[in-house]
Amino acid sequence: MTLLIQYTLLFASVLLLVALGGCFSERSGIINIGLEGIMVIGALGGALCMKFMPVSLGAPIIILTTLLVSAAFGMIFSLLLAVAAINFKADQTITGTAMNMLATAAATVAVKAMNTAMSGGNDVSSEIAYTAAREMFMIRIGDFTLNWFMIVAVAALVISWVVLYKTRFGLRLMACGEHPQAADSVGINVYKMRYAGVLISGALGGLGGIVYITAGVNAWKFENGVAGFGFLALAVMIFGAWQPGKIALAALLFGFFRALGNVYSGFDLLVALNMPSVVYNMLPYIISLVVLAFTSRKSRAPKAEGVPYDKGSR
Repeated sequence: MTLLIQYTLLFASVLLLVALGGCFSERSGIINIGLEGIMVIGALGGALCMKFMPVSLGAPIIILTTLLVSAAFGMIFSLLLAVAAINFKADQTITGTAMNMLATAAATVAVKAMNTAMSGGNDVSSEIAYTAAREMFMIRIGDFTLNWFMIVAVAALVISWVVLYKTRFGLRLMACGEHPQAADSVGINVYKMRYAGVLISGALGGLGGIVYITAGVNAWKFENGVAGFGFLALAVMIFGAWQPGKIALAALLFGFFRALGNVYSGFDLLVALNMPSVVYNMLPYIISLVVLAFTSRKSRAPKAEGVPYDKGSR
């Protein structure tokens, strides 16, 4: 049971961070299908940081630097979506899909090139190991292992709620996703607000990526990507109706079903069902299809979501 709770909270942290990122982007009016790719690039930045930073620097510096680098890599990669969708008014869905395809391929090639150069041609894998640094993220309380990423996810949830509903910035951001022409008429720079929304989604998506790859292993092969967690986060965001509080509850639900794939062997009832382990790994994706089939009709996305803003139109 302890392991189930740990993995549920950890996977929920991933989904919460990435879904909140998608929420900021879509609240500004930009559909971010590229969350999967942003997670991969953010994970790459964080993994490189954990691999090459000396352990002697201490846990606080390594943890903070890893978080900042992961967020920065995610933000930089998200600029592809921002420039294409805002400046060139490209189709946001196609752009996001291209980003997803590019990210895993680029990360795999980069890591293989790095490993080849460092090993003199003896290692051409796409794997990065970060065993020592990963241990610094763990906080053990009896049998329960807490992770600093869980705390970061909770902090991100609180900050996101405050920013969206209690600050001028958040209200302006949401206005740009609902009626950008009206927002522009009162002096709000729609382009800047949409850039801000996409960059915030990049930062949170990058953080979600490093949380995911360090969830249960000490090394990661980047050719595996993030196993569809970016798309699962989109489902969490839609099920959560683009509201931070509901997104958190949805993340816990989906995180629970994903955690079953890791710990089902510890429950006699589940073992007695004699189902292949792959079925439990499929559960969150099956649940997402079922949930969205029944709830998507009632969900209300921002009105201007996915519509390129033209300053000259009214």
